[in-house]
This record gives sequence, structure tokens and C-alpha cells, in this order.
Amino acid sequence: MNISSIVVQTVPKYLNEVVQSLKDCEACDYHMHDEKGRVIITIEGEGVAEELEKLRIVEAIPHVIAADMQMAYSEEELDAHMKVINSGDAVPKMLNDDSIDARNISYNGDLKKRDDLTTFTKKFDQTKR
Repeated sequence: MNISSIVVQTVPKYLNEVVQSLKDCEACDYHMHDEKGRVIITIEGEGVAEELEKLRIVEAIPHVIAADMQMAYSEEELDAHMKVINSGDAVPKMLNDDSIDARNISYNGDLKKRDDLTTFTKKFDQTKR
């Protein structure tokens, strides 16, 4: 199970409306807000892809200016990935294989430049554990 905190931003004029929409929304849990229009919520999901689906629901609420993940936690997912890392070689075998053209190696480490984050997260969630 993944749990992530989200800071939702709206303008003070629409704060009460947005807070009520978030409280009524089944995609998240409302926790608190301030007079400046910042609202703290959490979302839960079985994986990153499910969390992103819920984040998109929150982003679609009228008068929401931004909804940004601030902290994410997934004990099971972290443990599974750590097992893969700890049981594997420090350097993937393909990087030491001279018969593989370096242009055919996919780098997945830069999420800022990733156009299709949803496809990436589904692929990430299917990582062999």
C-alpha cells in the first residue's frame, strides 16, 4: 500500500468550496487547510499508477490550481525493490556486455523529462520482485 501527502492550492475565494469537494471526494482524505488556500490531503493506492489516478481526480476539482505530492511512503514496495537491488549485481549485466548497442539501453531515471509518466509508473509497478 502506498500513502502520499498532497498539498492542494486554491485561492482563498474558493477555499471553502474546494475543501468541501475534497471532503466529499472518495479519492483522498482531507486533513487541514490554512487561510491562504493551502490544503493538506493524503491519497492511498496499491501502486504508483493508482495514486496518480487519484491525484488526477483531485486536480480536476473545480478551482484547484495545483495538487502536488510532497511525501510518499510504501513499505511493501520499498522492501520488494530493495530485495531486487540487494540480490542483483551492482552494475547490470547489460552494461558490461559489449555486444549490446548502448543506444538500445533505456534510461528510466529522469522523471522530469518523462512525457508519459503513467506508462512509466505501470511499468515500474510491474518490476519483477
